Amino acid sequence: GGPGIKNSIADVLPILAKMLENMKAEPLHLCHRLDKETTGVMVLARNKEVAERIRLLFKTRQVEKIYWAISLGDPDPAEGIVEIPIVEKEVQSHQSHYKMTLAPNYRLSSEDGKVVKIRKNRNAESAVTRYRRLASSSACSLLELQPITGVKHQIRVHLAYGLGCPVLGDHKYSHWSKLAPQKLPEITLKRLKLEQSKARHLPLHLHAHRLSLPLGRRIDLVCKPPLFFQKTLKKLDLDVANE
Repeated sequence: GGPGIKNSIADVLPILAKMLENMKAEPLHLCHRLDKETTGVMVLARNKEVAERIRLLFKTRQVEKIYWAISLGDPDPAEGIVEIPIVEKEVQSHQSHYKMTLAPNYRLSSEDGKVVKIRKNRNAESAVTRYRRLASSSACSLLELQPITGVKHQIRVHLAYGLGCPVLGDHKYSHWSKLAPQKLPEITLKRLKLEQSKARHLPLHLHAHRLSLPLGRRIDLVCKPPLFFQKTLKKLDLDVANE
């Protein structure tokens, strides 16, 4: 749910419960959120107590989350940790809008180019993302991501602005100052059999692949990527046979 969202999961919780149980079933409970364009695992609980327990696990960062993303470009180094705070800012352009962006607590000194620590932006939230490249081809990469914190749009911002490798189909974070369709490299367009003018229709290739919940024993929930994601992997020749 949220502003401008017509079909939210919350609206179908009572219907889902009836499909799973019977006509008298209590509505299911939502345990966490996913961005509207993100696909993947979503945890629902059958009763309020369990929902509260699971929400607390999310809140206290005890849930291990693994995402898959197809990114434009190749992160350098191929694996690592991005640890840069994130803040929401208004973008002044012909069409004013808000975006999450990096708020690093360091800068490069103008005298000698060394890294200097600066005061933390008090509105910024700490954000930490682990990443690892699984495959690369056609000017794109398949990345495995583990967000340690849960800041809004964290993975998208860390990839686009931290590593310079925006998520394929992320039209919001591919440019800073404007809202415009993502510009794709020639080879990527060719492999996807796509014209640049049609790039705006490309969906966000970010997928919540696995969640691991410590509920007495560890519960691993895995969701394979949706068909459009699988087709893109094939077209771009990003091979994940080993995963």
